[in-house]
Amino acid sequence: MAGLAESGSNPDVELLYDINGLAKDAPHWFDRVMEFVGEYGLLFAIVLLVLWCWWGVRKRGGADAASSVAALVWAPLAAGIAVLVNVPIRGFVERPRPFKDHDGLEVLVSGKDDYSFVSDHATLVMALAVALFVANRKFGIAAIVLALFGGFARVYMGVHYPTDVIGGFALGTAVALLLSPVAMALLTPLAKAVERSPRAGRLISARGRADEGQGPVIPGARRENAGSEERDLAA
Repeated sequence: MAGLAESGSNPDVELLYDINGLAKDAPHWFDRVMEFVGEYGLLFAIVLLVLWCWWGVRKRGGADAASSVAALVWAPLAAGIAVLVNVPIRGFVERPRPFKDHDGLEVLVSGKDDYSFVSDHATLVMALAVALFVANRKFGIAAIVLALFGGFARVYMGVHYPTDVIGGFALGTAVALLLSPVAMALLTPLAKAVERSPRAGRLISARGRADEGQGPVIPGARRENAGSEERDLAA
């Protein structure tokens, strides 16, 4: 992987210069916006989507509320596990940041002295987005779009090669999907136990257990007797 960074004649480096070159032609204020969005903004937006989806689940209640909340809890856990998995990968590959091997890049964020492959940001946002998609398609698709833009922003900022981002997307997706069955097997009984608590149960369902059997609990999912809306994957 380090060999890719040493040559400017490969598609990875060429695409890096093409995307990062946009930052040189953009107004200063736009670069500052992209810096904030790529570093913090998109991650925060995806976390808000997870919370928004949870609020809808809690508000609707129903028989599947516990399993739906368990699927949403898996989203931040998947992101955390994916980043931990990336620690030995980065140490093994030891790929320097692109601006250390290539001149003329517009670097929007300073202080990035760690290794470049795989991108932690890309891993984090995609693991969150894919795990959210498993819980709810509508929210998940929106999160995946944000994650893809986040990967573009990391290259735009000059802190990652395109393949760093692609590797992060692949790692985040793999962790979120492959470990999802195990996570649900562990988290669903826990969520059901919380649901039975007189006080903590409000975290699962604001309506309590009286509304069980009234249909899916995730916003955007269709009811059993209404075929116009999409069924939630976590139901």
